[in-house]
Parts: sequence; C-alpha cells; structure tokens
Amino acid sequence: MHLLEPLHESSVISVSALALYLRDLLETNDILQNIWVHGEVSNCKTYPSGHCYFTLKEDDAQLPCVFFKSSRIRTSAPELSNGMALAVNGRVSFYERDGKLQFYVEAVKPLGTGEFFERFEQLKIRLAAEGLFDTERKRSLPSQPVVIGIVTSPQAAALRDMLRVLRVRYPLARPA
Repeated sequence: MHLLEPLHESSVISVSALALYLRDLLETNDILQNIWVHGEVSNCKTYPSGHCYFTLKEDDAQLPCVFFKSSRIRTSAPELSNGMALAVNGRVSFYERDGKLQFYVEAVKPLGTGEFFERFEQLKIRLAAEGLFDTERKRSLPSQPVVIGIVTSPQAAALRDMLRVLRVRYPLARPA
C-alpha cells in the first residue's frame, strides 16, 4: 500500500500486528542477528535484576541497548559505565511494548574511553582552570523565585499544566 492511497478497511492493521510484523522482519534478517556495532555508552543503568540498559551513540546516531544478566555472566563482561567506548555483539529486534527498536547485547569488547566523554572531561578541566567552579563564585539560590520562565507554545498542554501547578503550589506567581 502506498502512503497516499486512500485507506480501505482491509488495509488497516492494529498496532500490535504492525509491531509483531516489524519484530519478525528484523529477526528474520540474518545480518541483524549476529552483528558487531561500536560506539560510546551513555545513559547506562544496571538494575537490581542485573540487566543493564544503555544507549550506544556516536555523533549523529544512537542505539538503545539491553545487556541481560545471563549474557553478562556468561561472557564475564566488565561493568559498563557512561563514557566507555565499546564494540558490542548481538541482535536487533523490535520491543513491541515500548514500540522501539532495540539492540540485544550478547558480548562486549571494551575499546577504551569514548570521544564524547573525553571532550566533556577536557571541558570540565578548562572551566575549572578558569575558576568557574570555585566556591566563591557560587551564589545561593533565593528562597522564593523572582521569575519563572516556561518555554513552550502558548497553546501547549504543558503550559496549562504548569500554570495549574503554580496556582496550587505557588499562588503568589502571576502569569505575565
């Protein structure tokens, strides 16, 4: 079906059916079932279950990843952390519940420290050398805000929500 064709009842499918189709499409592609990908770890979180979720990224792309406890133990993988450069082996699939493409990691190979992390650390060193983190430069926060700015569309639900919350929690605030 072409996207511009009129919809016919027989061409409309459920979200579940489409999600299953996408998962099957990805999981039947041999190339995507055993592939190595490299990038830098960000948003890394290991849960009490032992499963580790992270994003593998580079300049203009990112890939959500999951590294299950069983795979971590089987491969004696190192503890992952933000800023690590890695090569990961695994498979691509589609997680229907969240509606997202995900990389299921089976093994990792550390490649050192990532470029983004290095640049961030260098920036922190440069700013510290300029004295921008010195305690005498820090100002205490006022007990009450003087101005509250909300950057959004005037028609956005977020604006209405924030104004409602402000009326309830901080009635002294007046919209401008």
